[in-house]
Amino acid sequence: MKFARNVQFQIKPGKEKEFTALFESEVIPMLRLQNGFQNEFTLVNPNGAIGISLWEDRKSAETYNSSTYPQVLAKLNNVIVGTPKVDNYDVTASTLRE
Repeated sequence: MKFARNVQFQIKPGKEKEFTALFESEVIPMLRLQNGFQNEFTLVNPNGAIGISLWEDRKSAETYNSSTYPQVLAKLNNVIVGTPKVDNYDVTASTLRE
């Protein structure tokens, strides 16, 4: 069964473009190297950002969370406020083509 991580970020005021650039240039390449990673959706507005990553299975997402996610947070440290909120989900329906 596919698995999803939903991460909610608070972005420092005026740092939305910098957050987006860092996510595209630093975080996405890191995600692509992870076993089981399938897709990422990042949504940004002045109130914050939501990152939804899709994984082949829960184990792949948990491995990413413990091994690589701390590095992601370090890269985003200058543009986010506080600790992001992470929720995990089983994917029960999708229209994405594989």
